[in-house]
Amino acid sequence: MAASCVALLVLALLLLVLLLGLWKRGRQTGRARHMVVVVLGDVGRSPRMQYHALSLAQSGFSVTLLGFYNSKPRDELLQNDRIQIVKLTDLRGLGAGPRILQYGVKVVFQAVYLLWKMMRMDPAAYIFLQNPPGLPAIAVCWFVGCICGSKLVIDWHNYGYSIMGLVHGPRHPIVLLAKWYEKFFGRLSHLNLCVTNAMREDLAENWCVRAVTLYDKPASFFKETPLDLQHELFMKLSHMYSPFQSCSDPSHPDTERSAFTERDCQSGVVRRLHGRPALLVSSTSWTEDEDFSILLRALEKFEQQALTGDSLPSLVCVITGKGPLREHYRHLISQKHLQHIRFCTPWLEAEDYPLLLGSADLGVCLHMSSSGLDLPMKVVDMFGCHLPVCAVNFKCLHELVRHGENGLVFKDAEELAAQLQMLFSKFPDPAGKLSQFRKKLQESGQQRWDESWQHTVLPLLTHR
Repeated sequence: MAASCVALLVLALLLLVLLLGLWKRGRQTGRARHMVVVVLGDVGRSPRMQYHALSLAQSGFSVTLLGFYNSKPRDELLQNDRIQIVKLTDLRGLGAGPRILQYGVKVVFQAVYLLWKMMRMDPAAYIFLQNPPGLPAIAVCWFVGCICGSKLVIDWHNYGYSIMGLVHGPRHPIVLLAKWYEKFFGRLSHLNLCVTNAMREDLAENWCVRAVTLYDKPASFFKETPLDLQHELFMKLSHMYSPFQSCSDPSHPDTERSAFTERDCQSGVVRRLHGRPALLVSSTSWTEDEDFSILLRALEKFEQQALTGDSLPSLVCVITGKGPLREHYRHLISQKHLQHIRFCTPWLEAEDYPLLLGSADLGVCLHMSSSGLDLPMKVVDMFGCHLPVCAVNFKCLHELVRHGENGLVFKDAEELAAQLQMLFSKFPDPAGKLSQFRKKLQESGQQRWDESWQHTVLPLLTHR
């Protein structure tokens, strides 16, 4: 009896949605200039989809952006009159029953909820969807497109099933089902974008999906931070995180000092401190595809070299981000008692993250890629700030990091430790390897997101 009632309710909902869709199909006014961008995740932690929304708005389209609102997006997005953000509610607190049942309930809830939210919006010419996460969003967006006359654009950042495989194992029934779902519904899209040529080839050969490569490019606000803004950022962070605080008082009462800089309050002149620590930065979503124990072991080896009297600086290691393994690694870090290395694990405001990268001396990337086919956006942002990078190697990393040219690639903690020792030797030596890498990045003249998007994506939307 209960099952029959549920079935009737589902049928009634589908009938209502179909009727609403038929009515929407008749409302053609404005459809060609309206775009929908869907992120079944945190909008604030989805920079590429924020960039899509901004680029669409700058091209004259009105944009509706759907996603969870756990972190504040960039101010440019919030202040743009052409962009409307529709906040989605995540289903939390399912603690009862088997895990597979909890997952199933969550997927059904998200499917019905997303369908209802999308059917209440004005019809759109295109629906841009981030994948992953694509379950159940790909099917829902395709269905909405069918009944409202919208075309589906999937932006493939990775494969969702490969990320699930890190947790459950590649042969787990849920992972196999997710892979089938992703392949089946992924073929129903009208347009496909992806982040690497390797992924484009894999989609074509194994998924029968034709995609266009749209490399991640740094937005215009990722750039070197002027020294006065560096000081302001360091002073701001020093009120919350002790590694940014000065280890000694300034010699003059009119001097304001952080761990890295000091400012003469009368003249306003800012200078870097002599003998300052080096600032090493890494950002992460604290998931299984990033093994931060590699960095911790490398830093322990660096500490041993520093204690032997090598001309190495002290380090402040800042690891930004949120994610499920954050507390696990914070516990490991708390057990380290290093004399020359201090750790900080903040979550930064959207506007402060580019300033930090533009103020740092070295970036480290531990992204391993669950599929071996995506590239770490954090390295793209670091290069935009002309920040030299050490990155752990995987299958298609060469499409972004060229060892010895624009960065260094390592395979384990021993190689990373050796690279840290080489880069920071006699820091801050203007003739050192670290400065040479920065100079190469400054001279590279790399393309920015807006230019790349206008050249690659806009013609796909306007020539159809």
